[in-house]
Amino acid sequence: MLLRSFHLMLAAVVYLTPALQAQGTQVRTYNTVKQKLSQGKKVVGGTVTTTDPDVYCAMAEAGYDFLWIEMQHYTMTFDQAARMVWACKDAPAIPFIRIPDATEGDIQKAVDLGALGIIVPMVDTVEEIRAAVKYAKYPPEGRRSKGGGQYSKLWGDDYRETANDNIMIVIMIETNAGIELIDELTSVPGVDVVFAASGDLESFTGWKRTDPRYLKMVDGIRASVIKSGRVLGGPWSWRDREDFRFFQASSQSSLIREGAKIELGGDDSRKDVATGDETH
Repeated sequence: MLLRSFHLMLAAVVYLTPALQAQGTQVRTYNTVKQKLSQGKKVVGGTVTTTDPDVYCAMAEAGYDFLWIEMQHYTMTFDQAARMVWACKDAPAIPFIRIPDATEGDIQKAVDLGALGIIVPMVDTVEEIRAAVKYAKYPPEGRRSKGGGQYSKLWGDDYRETANDNIMIVIMIETNAGIELIDELTSVPGVDVVFAASGDLESFTGWKRTDPRYLKMVDGIRASVIKSGRVLGGPWSWRDREDFRFFQASSQSSLIREGAKIELGGDDSRKDVATGDETH
């Protein structure tokens, strides 16, 4: 218990130090996900694969802490994502985007449209993470260009001064290479959350999620993340596992399907939904 308390305190220091260092004043924090995590709380985000603003708003007002806007596996454009975020700009759920790749163009567009979380998939090199941090943050921490976008209309006129302390970087561990380099990846400055992608971990290793080798691997990821002071993430079905605090939940399609089943007297079949299964 004492060790776990220490790890939570370490995570809070990692989160709050940049803000406290800003000319001796505390920077305004509007990323409520970051606030909750710094307080040791758990957060969950619903997955959005549609481009329909009405569906996005329904999800954003449903009680999720953030929305996981899915652009890696779907053909959604940044213009469509921007329209959805703007349509529900006052919703409590914070927009996070899983980008297609950690490129300057993808990250620049994601933060310019107002995303406060950048989710980087398939991370297996330190260079990928450094690039994500560099392109998401303004100087001196990064090299993000000060261009156009709807970010200041969403988050305020002091966005340029406060963005670096509000934008979060989430890296996804999915491949064998990522597993092997886990200690190096979790130690890169600027990383907020390390997400164990359960479905792809199963796919790349060939081990079922009940296999003792799989469970040992996940425990190794957990130990490395907690030691680094970062937040540990995973699928919503892992919400009762030790130390996991950042979760991806079901997509709108899954919620509609399962909600209809429940309304008609059936059972919710989402017993052990893995990351990668949730968008089906």
